Amino acid sequence: MSHTATLVAELTVLVLAIFLGIEVISKVPTMLHTPLMSGTNAIHGVVIVGAILVAGSHHGTLTTVVGTIAVAFGASNVVGGFLVTDRMLEMFRKRPEADAAEKGGDTG
Repeated sequence: MSHTATLVAELTVLVLAIFLGIEVISKVPTMLHTPLMSGTNAIHGVVIVGAILVAGSHHGTLTTVVGTIAVAFGASNVVGGFLVTDRMLEMFRKRPEADAAEKGGDTG
């Protein structure tokens, strides 16, 4: 397969993935959007593995730089996903009940 045919095939897959992603995300109810996105961001570790493989390959300086940038972006996405998930879980935790003095306003 020539380089041009390979590039066209890869661009076709990219465009189809973009359209599929838009269709899937637009069908998710608003209530589930944030949990789904935070989980998806946390799963983004797969991108980090791919970026490490690209950065570690010996295909030139540009490939190493782009792979390193991809590792940084993937890591920030994973950390952001965990932070958003933690914040969401905090919203569902029970708050400790207020002290009796605070409830009744009795100061003694």
